[in-house]
Amino acid sequence: MLAGMETVRLLDLHIDRTAQQVRRGDEVLPVNGLSWRLLECLLAHGDAVVDFDTLAEQVWAPAVVGEDAISQRVKLLRQALGDDSRRPRYVRSVRGRGYQLCTPPQPVMHDTVATGTTEGARATRRHGRTHWVWMAAGMTAAAAVGALIVIRPGTAPVSPADPVLQRAAYYAGIGQASNNERAMALYRQALQIDPESLAARRGLARALAADACLFNGARERAQEALVLAGQGVRMAPDDAAGWAARGYAYDCLGAMPQAMADYQQALQRDPDDERTRASLAYLRQERGYLAQALQDNLSLRAPERVRFRDVQVARELELLGFTDAAARRHAHNFQLYPDNVFANIAWPHSLLAMGEPGKAQQALDQALARGTPHPQLLRLQGELLLLKGDRQGAAEAFERSRALRPQQSMGQTLAGLYGDEAATPAWVATRLHALEGQADDGWSDTALERALLLQARGDAAAALAALHHAVNAGFRDAAWLRATPLFAPLHGAAGWQGLLDTIEADVSAQRAQVLAAPWRPTDLQGLSAARAAGTR
Repeated sequence: MLAGMETVRLLDLHIDRTAQQVRRGDEVLPVNGLSWRLLECLLAHGDAVVDFDTLAEQVWAPAVVGEDAISQRVKLLRQALGDDSRRPRYVRSVRGRGYQLCTPPQPVMHDTVATGTTEGARATRRHGRTHWVWMAAGMTAAAAVGALIVIRPGTAPVSPADPVLQRAAYYAGIGQASNNERAMALYRQALQIDPESLAARRGLARALAADACLFNGARERAQEALVLAGQGVRMAPDDAAGWAARGYAYDCLGAMPQAMADYQQALQRDPDDERTRASLAYLRQERGYLAQALQDNLSLRAPERVRFRDVQVARELELLGFTDAAARRHAHNFQLYPDNVFANIAWPHSLLAMGEPGKAQQALDQALARGTPHPQLLRLQGELLLLKGDRQGAAEAFERSRALRPQQSMGQTLAGLYGDEAATPAWVATRLHALEGQADDGWSDTALERALLLQARGDAAAALAALHHAVNAGFRDAAWLRATPLFAPLHGAAGWQGLLDTIEADVSAQRAQVLAAPWRPTDLQGLSAARAAGTR
């Protein structure tokens, strides 16, 4: 029914099917991922009723889903469109049957489409349906979700592997562990068919890295991704996507300096690659450049295409001390993206940092029931149990976190410090020795872990020195330091308040920079640079 109709109108919505973008006037609506595929399926059937079986087959296959999952996704699509289920304008439910559009979509001539949509389409043709962003390993190894590579006639050399690549790209873009495994198998098959295929090499590298970063896979997969992506860079040194893929592999291995360097190389070759720009913004956030990271994320022209961008913006506002604005965004993300693991981490973590452990526990219980396992969720559960005085329950949570990603050093340390058997001085010394080689990886987590071990050894001064090292590496979460029970023994130590003051001095300067900038978010209008403004 929509064959040949690249752009359609649905009442006041402009829908660019090539760019996979929905606009209302100049506003780009956050319709992506499964919500986009659901909308595309409904558009393909005009205003006919689409039953549950058809929706499950055309939107979710090969995954098996029930009516509840479909209804939840329809709810999210309605929220993104600003629709009301009680008085629907775009999507209505047909009891016992399925869903349908309230009115048939109408074709739109190309010259009537907003410039931004045309640019989005151009960018999509250039990059394909790649996806990614940034954050992983408990917000510890920035990750980028697998890139979709859409091969269009006339835009790439014909390869016998193209049909397999298209299918692999489809699975990689779903964002689920089982489908990522299917993508990896298909990318390997494509490389067997065409060993010179850069698209297959990049796609496999991204899927392998995503497995390590997002789906609790073995570190060896990220290492294999680095090898494949490195081969791609050597084969095509001017290929921006190849540099981005290698940056992502470094990212997932925790090699921040190398990741940032490769992301910058990618952006030099393709300044319009917004996913890589968002990846770099996340790493800048972790390095403590909060204002720069916020500006980078707010400057994205198509933010709805960057899956974790909204979570990053909320986190940056939180670290800058704009607590109220951040809380509103975290709560919105938590409601809107139940399948987004980082939205599920960010809201309960923020509530804990705000000194509301009861609400944090309620949010965490919801997050743990959503089927997005991540070590950071279990660590947060351990922290909340410690606040309740349940050390045994905390020990079990930390052990589950360790078991989920046994290669992660912080998980090993927490499980050892709070395990059934008390950590011995020899064990602490061994752990500290193991951390010595990780001092220059660019992340503050190593210094935080060292501080925990030095605290356990009873050396408060050395523990505080390690925390200062974390601050020098970019750590800026003073609110969490105050709230977490993990560093409670240091609260009375000489130098503790000085540590917090050091963080606040830097954050205050960056907060003033944001408030003076023309690009500041609209929800910060009227605030002053004082910490009390818009904060708790």
